[in-house]
Amino acid sequence: MPEPGSKKYDIHRARLRKEAEGRGVSDQDANDEANATLRRTPGRRSRGTRTERGRGPEGERRGE
Repeated sequence: MPEPGSKKYDIHRARLRKEAEGRGVSDQDANDEANATLRRTPGRRSRGTRTERGRGPEGERRGE
């Protein structure tokens, strides 16, 4: 599944916005609706960092 910030995620979000606007929803509300829909979809949430470096400075990491 695409993650937030990826090109595929943005394309999916734009399609959802266009569908909402087609139903007569205002631009701002369509944007909010598309974001909320994608956040509710379990496979579209960010998985977090993938490397040790992504977790921050070594002395500040938790769980080690």
